[in-house]
Amino acid sequence: MTRLLASVTDPDEARLAAAGGADIIDLKNPAEGALGALPAAAIRKIRAILPKAALSATIGDLPPQPGPVSEAVRRTAACGVDYVKIGFFPGGDLDATLAALRPLTADCRLIAVLLADYLIALPLLDAIAECGFAGVMLDTADKAKGPLTAIRPRPFLERFVNQAKERGLLTGLAGSLRLEDIDQLLPLAPDYLGFRGALCQKGRTGRLDPTRLTRIRERLNQEIQ
Repeated sequence: MTRLLASVTDPDEARLAAAGGADIIDLKNPAEGALGALPAAAIRKIRAILPKAALSATIGDLPPQPGPVSEAVRRTAACGVDYVKIGFFPGGDLDATLAALRPLTADCRLIAVLLADYLIALPLLDAIAECGFAGVMLDTADKAKGPLTAIRPRPFLERFVNQAKERGLLTGLAGSLRLEDIDQLLPLAPDYLGFRGALCQKGRTGRLDPTRLTRIRERLNQEIQ
């Protein structure tokens, strides 16, 4: 069963997402980039008002540098979220960053976010799994390029989901996904589909719209029925 990840920016949106049936409430600041981070105080406030909700949070659009990434992960995990999402942006030292993150996986569930805009070697999934990550998502960095389904062909998305699952990783697909993308992606059976812009009245930096959230939730529910 594919579940719904809804990205929110503040406590009011988090409440709406919870009431609208989001399975994971994802905390981020879209104005700061693809994986822009919310302040720690805002994350703690959302956890306080939704103590039982499944929460994920991003650490920001950071290049893979061991020190800054590890510190951001620790800071975010300390806010009480269930998952910490780490974007694998170009540059930096990915091998050293993975080595620095390995000890942290004992205490918090990390989600690697691979960016479909850039060259992705699927064997990287081996390193992610061996490092102890809980899951991996495929997202997009440049939202102006359109949805994930326009950036990567279906066979690639299918291989990504299947190979990640074979390695015991939770799987998610996101990246400017629209309501009409759901029917194309559900047969691939990812664990989660992630949405932001499709839930908002004026794009990803607008406000979450409960009506749009309901439409997405109902379309996903059709799979269950």
